[in-house]
Amino acid sequence: MKTLTDKIFDLICRTSCEIPADIQSALKKACLKEAKNSPARQQIEIILRNIGIASGKTQPLCQDTGAITFYASCPRNYDKPSFRKAAESAIIRATEKGYLRKNSVCPISGRNDGTNVGPGSPMIYWDEKVSKKLNVKLLLKGGGSENVGMQYSLPDDNLDAGRDIDGVRRCVLDAVFRAQGKGCPPGIISVCIGGDRASGYAESKKQFLRKIGERNNYPVIAELEKKLLAEINSLGIGAMGLGGKITALEVFISVLNRVPASYFVTVSQMCWACRRGELKM
Repeated sequence: MKTLTDKIFDLICRTSCEIPADIQSALKKACLKEAKNSPARQQIEIILRNIGIASGKTQPLCQDTGAITFYASCPRNYDKPSFRKAAESAIIRATEKGYLRKNSVCPISGRNDGTNVGPGSPMIYWDEKVSKKLNVKLLLKGGGSENVGMQYSLPDDNLDAGRDIDGVRRCVLDAVFRAQGKGCPPGIISVCIGGDRASGYAESKKQFLRKIGERNNYPVIAELEKKLLAEINSLGIGAMGLGGKITALEVFISVLNRVPASYFVTVSQMCWACRRGELKM
């Protein structure tokens, strides 16, 4: 039987090399919506060929294998230190074998020890459940899309954005427009309304675990997701910022309670290589 380290290693390899089926399907649909021989269509065709080659050769989808984040749902009193130890061992092995790029760098010294393990790497978020089973989801998020994430504090006079749904809408459109093609679109736009500065970013990134087409349970937020997707795709930014009909494959929005003094809108962006995987034990 495979050890926990082996299973996490397999999860990392699968996530790094294979795009989820719903993302690939959305990219294929996006490709057909672009004009033949247009830069947008050519870019998406290249992306789709890249996906096929990566899967066939079991090689990373992108040279930037991203920041490593685990979302673990575990039984009560689960041995979390042992999981981290197994995860770190799996990460070191995956890095040695080329499934992960050496991405973990000390911001002070600039030193990269080549293991992808260190302060803040990997990130692990825990959620204890009554269930006796362990469920682990992995997200690999590249630096290009991470760089264009933005957080707004409403009201925002520059955007004429108040503390309401329209104000949130203005923030999201501003973030996408300012990013242009820097986040490697077409990808996913994820938004958190509320929370504090830290929880807003954490919650917005967690939404990347949702599948294309999943809507928020609040009808008003579900409608905003659909409206923003249409508006973002009307901006004409397109694949890799070269123009086109599809800039975003999906928009996900989540809501957290806030304190009265603060009204944050956090916008995270994911590139076309939305790499998420799952391990159930």
